[in-house]
Amino acid sequence: MPAITDAKILIIATDGFEQAELFGPRDRLIAAGATVVLASPAMDPIQGMEKDEKGDTITPDMTLDAVETDDYDALIIPGGVANPDTLRTIDVAVEIVQAFDDAGKPIAAICHGPWLLVEADIVEDRTVTSWPSLRTDLENAGATTVDEEVVVDDNLITSRKPDDVPAFTDALIAMIEGMDDADEA
Repeated sequence: MPAITDAKILIIATDGFEQAELFGPRDRLIAAGATVVLASPAMDPIQGMEKDEKGDTITPDMTLDAVETDDYDALIIPGGVANPDTLRTIDVAVEIVQAFDDAGKPIAAICHGPWLLVEADIVEDRTVTSWPSLRTDLENAGATTVDEEVVVDDNLITSRKPDDVPAFTDALIAMIEGMDDADEA
């Protein structure tokens, strides 16, 4: 994996993403020098949410259909209830998650984002965290769930809520930069 300044990170999202969970990591990664690309089902602006209120919109850089997973070093899946619930019904979104996992690339999912990990069938025998209401779904998919700010299990990074965004982003940066060291060992 490259230094964060050379990393290319993909975020997948659609309407209903939790604003802090998309913009927080995105802004910090861009400030650190990473290239961050947002993919969505269509090119129309997508609506963020701040809890139950409408937040800001953002225009995707590309559609999910145009994503070439080999071009990216890591994947971020923001939460919000509607965002991952919609994405898990879109085959190409699920396939993107599976491709990142098959390649052993970092996948960072926060809040309700792990729903997409369940749909991609990649949580069995892994330890994860999430928003409390998803924990039964994760356990039914074979995961061990814990209530921690951030959990790292192999290439998966999971967090619970917007307050966890700093630790979530720190863990992703550390994984991206640390994987280069692991490859050389």
